[in-house]
Amino acid sequence: MSGEVRTDKRGRVTIPKEVRDRYGEKFRLVELDSGIKLVPIPDDPLEELRAAASNEIREASLDDLEEAAREEAREQASEHVR
Repeated sequence: MSGEVRTDKRGRVTIPKEVRDRYGEKFRLVELDSGIKLVPIPDDPLEELRAAASNEIREASLDDLEEAAREEAREQASEHVR
């Protein structure tokens, strides 16, 4: 769906019901060089991230992920020292 929307006197924009039904009620306003963009904010962002992640990441513990991040940081740091 696309169409023209306008702000009211208070600067508010009404998002059509069919768009809200598809993307939810919360959006982040992102300012770009060429304009603005509304990005949907999921009700449970962590669950959305898990759903998009690989099985390896889904099954990893927080400790595993933190250690992997530390190891990656050490590797990147050593590359810059060489």
